Parts: sequence; C-alpha cells; structure tokens
Amino acid sequence: MKGWRVTAIGVLVAGMMIALGSNPGMAAPRAHVYLLRGLMNIFSLGMDTLADELNRRGVYATVDNHADWESLANSAAANYKAGKEGPIIIIGHSLGADAAMEMANYLGARGVPVALVVPFDGTQSLSAGPGVARVLNLTQRDYAYMRRGPGFSGSLVNVDLSSDPNIDHLNIDKSPRLHARVIGEVLGVVGSHRTTAPPGQALTPVSAPAPSGTPGGPTVAPAGDGAAKPDVVPATPAAPIAPAAPAPPVKSGDGAMNATKPLADSGTPIIALPERAPASPVRPAN
Repeated sequence: MKGWRVTAIGVLVAGMMIALGSNPGMAAPRAHVYLLRGLMNIFSLGMDTLADELNRRGVYATVDNHADWESLANSAAANYKAGKEGPIIIIGHSLGADAAMEMANYLGARGVPVALVVPFDGTQSLSAGPGVARVLNLTQRDYAYMRRGPGFSGSLVNVDLSSDPNIDHLNIDKSPRLHARVIGEVLGVVGSHRTTAPPGQALTPVSAPAPSGTPGGPTVAPAGDGAAKPDVVPATPAAPIAPAAPAPPVKSGDGAMNATKPLADSGTPIIALPERAPASPVRPAN
C-alpha cells in the first residue's frame, strides 16, 4: 500500500511538471532593443523616432540616457539569465553610440550575447569584443570607424556617409533611409521574438523622459589613433527594408546604401554617396 502511494505521488508530480512546462501562458524570452541618446539626453531624438517605428512593428524598444548604460546592462544581464530577455540589440547616437559599444562589450564579457550593435556617428573609434555578433557602424567621420577587438568573431561593417552633404552629426540619427536599414537589420535578428499588439492598436513605445542632463561636449579621438585605416570600397544602391533576401546590386553612384554583405565583411568601410533627386522630365521641343 505504501509503495502504491509513493508511485501515485511520483506520477502526480511528473504530471504537474509536464503541465507547467507545456503551459502556453509561460512567457518566452522577449527581444529587447536598447536605444541610447547622446549629449545632455536631448540631442538624439531620432532614437525616440526609431523606437516608435520598432514598437509599431512588434519589437520591444526602450530609450534611455547614454549615462545609464551600465545599469541598463546589469538589468539586461539579469533578465537574459532569467530567461526573460533575448536577443539583445543596442543602438545609440553620438555619446550614445560610444555607450552602445561599451554596453555591448560589458555584456559580452559577462557571458551575455549581444545580437546587434548599431552606433550612429560615435565620437571615437572603439573595438568590438567577444559575445557581440554584429556591428553596423553608421558614421560620417573616418576617425569613428569601429574595429575588431581581441576575441571578436562576429560581423563588422562601417558605413561612411561623409560624402553626403545632407548628413551631419546632428541629423544622422533622424535619417529615414538609415532608419529603414536599421529596422531591416533588427527584424532580421528578432524573428519570432516579437510582442503582439491588441487588434487595432499599436504598441506603445517606451521612452525615458529627456532631462536637462549635465552639459559637456563629446570627446573626440584624434585621427591618428595608431590603427591602420581600412581600404575604401565603393557603395552600391539600397535594398528594400524587409529582412528578406537582398536585391542584386545595380549600378553604383545613386548614393543609396546597399544592404548586401560587403566584401570580406572585415570592417572595410562602405562609402555611401549622397542620394540624388529624381531628374526633371524633359519636355519635347516645339
């Protein structure tokens, strides 16, 4: 009789464990895009716009002050190890771009993988470390090319926009075509790790308030940082936003960026030429 009771209890416990493990209500890890503003937390509002665009697509995105990157990293690490969060993506502008690289390396050093880092015009050249899968660096100054650091085995692309007169440090984070490129990259990473908005409603973006912050200028690294400057290769035109198979390259020179993988993917910069306005139609001669 006693043995029967022990067997019955064992079967009951096993059944409960199976039921809990197969419960569809249990939360799966959620992709999280961390966006970091730059100087004084008020000059990078393109990060807020990008967060809104991602949230509308079902990708959980938050915006914070670049100065908070370490506390955000600690929270991300705890959530990842608890099975609540992942993949992790980090995007930043200016000082926020520098902080994005630091946050990614900090997480990677602690065994927390970072799927994608997108610096928008950082103030210096930094190295990507182990645990970082991909860096897409968008910059208009050649001293802010990102480099491969010790242990980095991921993908690194520097996109140089310095030849585009319409792009500068204060508006690079707001460029619609760069947003389209980044959204495509993010959607390609998150896959099924998206949240679902209620029918007829958009997801509410999560943005931190923009306090006045502490004044201070960005620190700029000199061009002669001792690292060999990569060779430059010409760009080809842009692919669609969706993370589908990239369109075949066509003639270069119209200034749009190409979403296809660059040669060797070694950090060699792609020069993105300025976009040209459509030509005016030619009127027939009378």
